[in-house]
Amino acid sequence: MNEVAQALHPIDLVVVALYFAVVIAIGIHVSRQTQTGEDLFLAGRSLGWFAIGMSLFASNISSTTLIGLTGSAYADGISVSAYEWVAGVPLIILAFVFVPMFLAARITTVPEYLEVRYDNRVRRYFSATTIALTVLVDMAGGLYAGAVVLRVFFPDVSLWAFCAAIGLFAGLYTATGGLRAVVYTDILQAVVLLVGSTALTIVMFGKLDYSWATVLASAPAEHFSVIRPFDDPQLPWPGLVSGVVLLGFWYWVTNQYIVQRVLGARDLRHAQWGAMFGGGLKLLPLLVMVLPGAMAISVYPDIANRDMVFPTMIVSALPIGLSGLVLAGLIAAIMSSVDSTLNASSTLIVHDFVMKDGEQLEPTVERRYGQFTTLAVMVVAIVWAPAIENFSGLWAYLQQVFSILVPPVAAIFLIGAFWKGATANGAFWALAVGHAIGACVFIATQVGLWPLHFTINVFVMTVVSGCVLGLVSKYGSAESLPRADQIQRGVWRPAIAIAPETKAASFLVDPRLHAALVLCGIVATVVVFW
Repeated sequence: MNEVAQALHPIDLVVVALYFAVVIAIGIHVSRQTQTGEDLFLAGRSLGWFAIGMSLFASNISSTTLIGLTGSAYADGISVSAYEWVAGVPLIILAFVFVPMFLAARITTVPEYLEVRYDNRVRRYFSATTIALTVLVDMAGGLYAGAVVLRVFFPDVSLWAFCAAIGLFAGLYTATGGLRAVVYTDILQAVVLLVGSTALTIVMFGKLDYSWATVLASAPAEHFSVIRPFDDPQLPWPGLVSGVVLLGFWYWVTNQYIVQRVLGARDLRHAQWGAMFGGGLKLLPLLVMVLPGAMAISVYPDIANRDMVFPTMIVSALPIGLSGLVLAGLIAAIMSSVDSTLNASSTLIVHDFVMKDGEQLEPTVERRYGQFTTLAVMVVAIVWAPAIENFSGLWAYLQQVFSILVPPVAAIFLIGAFWKGATANGAFWALAVGHAIGACVFIATQVGLWPLHFTINVFVMTVVSGCVLGLVSKYGSAESLPRADQIQRGVWRPAIAIAPETKAASFLVDPRLHAALVLCGIVATVVVFW
């Protein structure tokens, strides 16, 4: 470990220091423009498509992605990349189905849509679940992954100390600058991530003589295939076409810390352009983040802990300067995920629990509430993050939680958006029963009584939750049927999918063309890496 710590050259440290300096400067500049709660939570609803797309990419490509995906690719092959390139499908659903309804309703949080479509009870249930998931999984996972890597370079510093330092740094500029600070730093972070990851990919490819044939010959045949058999323990093909898409739907359509960027768009066109730009960028992680991990099995065959694959490549493969750049990229990933989850959690707490129904706070009071809750959830995440060390791999930790919580959420959003007959009672019981049965299925899987892969379980439990929603809605009391205004504002119809300005504009700026290009990219990925 000491040899690893000494591998950092002063030039590498300078690169990292420059990154921190720029982030601090952005935070100070933006904090002067953050005067109201809407500024803090939604950047004044002024975000353009480029900022939205870059921020979607950077906030998603977190330290858990770099550590978890790289480690899984090393141990099990590139099939895990499906969680990245499949993202284009739910982003298309977000852009053309849910964004038009979200923006028309001028909601601040995703759970607000559930009140528009169902009732306040369903909104609070989902909001509480989202807060817990965001703080204990996304935010704490980001802190843990970042601390794991930083300890490679500074082994004498404790895991808890790194979690605290990362959380405090991200928490302070998020509390002062809000979503605008998050998005602006995300643009910087996306560039650093892409440049650093691309450099790492080129170096790793060079260690295999820049020969794809050598890459394929150096690992098991299935290592570089995204389509796996039904009994594959990592990602069977039925799970890819069903469970992965549903997990992506939850993440990209119903997850506050992702959707918050789109809610801050200046109009529908920019929201849709930004979502499609983000969908295009999500095709890149397979090439510049997953493949290096898969190639590392030939270059570094003796790595016992999969969570150490990425830091090992940084230390062992990269020359002076590039190590600092990629390390800055990792820190960028840490910050982009932590600051996003902090801002989203505070938004949910203030708007769904602190503010009373229909209450309008003074703008400065709302901002103070948001700043206080940002710092409070930061403390919770810092305390919980070191406990993740007890789980068997970061990626396993994330999936164990998602496979239980996602299915009922996907069911009530998808069915509610297209079926006028879905009721509030049906949605509530779909959530409660779906989560209870999901927990039982998870336990049965862990003790060997349930044979299906967790991605297939996600699909099965989504169907079960949908059936509960349908049965309770159809046979429940007539008083619980949705009102006309709930159907008007909460059920999708084709007329709202495209902005009138888009219909009159050039075909080249039509987001439907961009969606088709994203789908073509997904199909090409499957064909090339079948």
